[in-house]
Amino acid sequence: MTDDDRPPLVQVADQVERAVADVFDIHDTTLGVPGQLDAIRLRGHLRLPSEHAYPRLAERLHALGYTAILRHDEELDLDVLLAVPGTVPQESGTRLWLNALLFVLTILATLFVGASWSDQVPPEADLSWVLTHLWVGWPFALSLMTILTGHELGHYFTARYYKVAVSLPYFIPLPVPPLGTMGAFIVMKGRSVNRRQMLSVGAAGPLVGFVLAVPILLLGLSLSTVQPMAPPEPGGMVFMEGNSLLYLLLKFSLFGRILPGSGDLTSLSRALNDIGAALFGTFALEQGFDVFIHPVALAGWAGLLVTAFNLLPVGQLDGGHVLYSLVGQKARLLTWPIIGLLVLMGIFFWQGWLLWAALVFLFGRSHPEPLDNVTPLDMPRKIIALLVLLIFLLTFTPMPMQIYVGPTPGLGAGAVIGLAGTGALSLVRWAKTRRRGIALGRGNG
Repeated sequence: MTDDDRPPLVQVADQVERAVADVFDIHDTTLGVPGQLDAIRLRGHLRLPSEHAYPRLAERLHALGYTAILRHDEELDLDVLLAVPGTVPQESGTRLWLNALLFVLTILATLFVGASWSDQVPPEADLSWVLTHLWVGWPFALSLMTILTGHELGHYFTARYYKVAVSLPYFIPLPVPPLGTMGAFIVMKGRSVNRRQMLSVGAAGPLVGFVLAVPILLLGLSLSTVQPMAPPEPGGMVFMEGNSLLYLLLKFSLFGRILPGSGDLTSLSRALNDIGAALFGTFALEQGFDVFIHPVALAGWAGLLVTAFNLLPVGQLDGGHVLYSLVGQKARLLTWPIIGLLVLMGIFFWQGWLLWAALVFLFGRSHPEPLDNVTPLDMPRKIIALLVLLIFLLTFTPMPMQIYVGPTPGLGAGAVIGLAGTGALSLVRWAKTRRRGIALGRGNG
């Protein structure tokens, strides 16, 4: 039988073997694997360290129209090179008009919500007044959009640095309090090359967002005031943002007290009690002090909250990428415990965690493996991964937000409403309630 008479897959396998022979010491070759009958599997040993070998293997197989996938068989102690037909796109098609439209709509939505938080809104203002004076919301909108845009561009430019096909950010406008947006996302086409790339792309967004959010929050807190807490007046409402360890620390650094809290630092037990009450939202509005935050501070706080959400160490969230880059497939062992924990927090603390549990259950129970799953993290990236997980611990809050509603028919004084329904309720009450410049208004922190 001549070479031309051999089956095409056999001929291609010979080409693959010749292309990788100086990089990969071949032990055996298999044509077709379960689920991919047109793939070619080579087992053996790499002749170079994986971080140097894989780029050469990928380039040579790409020239043959194949994608290189590198694994290690622990039982046989063999490296496995899988040549899969097709190649990963180097450029991502994008609809710039859609990115631009969503960006502009999100700016308008955050301007609207920012105007509703502003103390420049007169007490007699109604919804039409706000719609015609959106410019008063610029401090909040500019601060929040800076953080969100920085977060997404951190992902985008890091992905582009590694030549990963990726879209520009898609922003999600939601013109209701408390933020005016559901954040943004980018679309990556193809898989990460290795854990190092996965860590870099996944961590870049939260790190950039965090670096922008902290100074913006400090600036906003410097424009805020500390006042006694009080329950909402009849027909009114009070928005209480959640507290993380970092947020409590930043407020303590500026105001010298635990807020919300009694202000009593003479007793360690009292201070710890105030910290616990702030973290879990169990403080009483009838006593103690808190920060009545400026809209810029609210945007900085929102930036930390978005960072914490994205760093949940599960699935395809940024935190899931970071955890997977550290421990590989072992990260999946945490998926169901985290879903269960989110459900419990949704029952006992904040209803929004139930939505997060559902999203993780539907879309985040699996994590795509990198093409090269042999190359481990180097020490600098391990340090970055641990830093990112530390940021998650510092920014996470069990009770992200609360809405206290004053006495109204069917609701008693101090009733607490979860995030679900908050926006609709706020819009209904827009023209009916204002308190200390608060309509949808300036929350007491």
